[in-house]
Amino acid sequence: MFSIQKFVDRKLQQDGMPVVMGVLNVTPDSFSDGGRFVFPKAVEARVIELQAGGVDIIDVGGESTRPGAIRVPLSEELERVIPVVEWIATRFDTIISIDTYKPEVMREAIAVGVKIVNDVNALCADGAMDVVVNSGVSVCLMHKKGAFETMQDSPVYDDVQFEVREFLLARAGCCERAGIATDKIILDPGFGFGKTLAHNKSLFQGLDALTALKYPILVGVSRKRMIAEILSSTSLHGRINGSAVAAVLAALKGVNIVRVHDVKETVSALKVMKSLM
Repeated sequence: MFSIQKFVDRKLQQDGMPVVMGVLNVTPDSFSDGGRFVFPKAVEARVIELQAGGVDIIDVGGESTRPGAIRVPLSEELERVIPVVEWIATRFDTIISIDTYKPEVMREAIAVGVKIVNDVNALCADGAMDVVVNSGVSVCLMHKKGAFETMQDSPVYDDVQFEVREFLLARAGCCERAGIATDKIILDPGFGFGKTLAHNKSLFQGLDALTALKYPILVGVSRKRMIAEILSSTSLHGRINGSAVAAVLAALKGVNIVRVHDVKETVSALKVMKSLM
């Protein structure tokens, strides 16, 4: 069964760079590419674009988790993501992850080829842990503070680095005790999920404490509000260069996986980093 740790190690040995996870949002209300990849031909074109750009993992999501997003019924999420996962799995060897917190979606997606569950709720939903344990797939556990609808309404921490680290370690421990192998667990500090710009900056600056742990660390800041706030830019296109820079900085801090929208630009930036370092 697929081990994310072995995959990360192999990528590092071969290329000297982190794994690049490309975002494929098949949702009409995603904060970044909402509606662009809902229709089959557009999805196919996006997958081919990701492949050409050098993607290592394609992360398929059928429900937006941006602040204030409307919850999607289970049946609708399944209708969005399962055909896409199945289409990719039958045509490419690329590793597929499913971006969901719903156990039913996890189960169906795994059945048609998903190797990683990317859960913003860190397997806290009833039944989610059992799905991963029983399937043997790898899992990404993310930190999120509060509900999707209100998580950006004045979030407060005493020590954001400490609290995020302790939460992730606690969830990883729960997974291991439930029967998930250590080499199948990824940790994600959850930039932008219940965090102000100051919290995000502090987390990024403290990434070394996370990358020193025994688990692969995933960073997803691509096109997020924090990049827009740093650049004082409201344009999504204007966030691309800043996102690529953030991916390089994350790599320099030892991050194992970067989750990005702009795969070609990110891979190019990482190649330059590797060559010049």
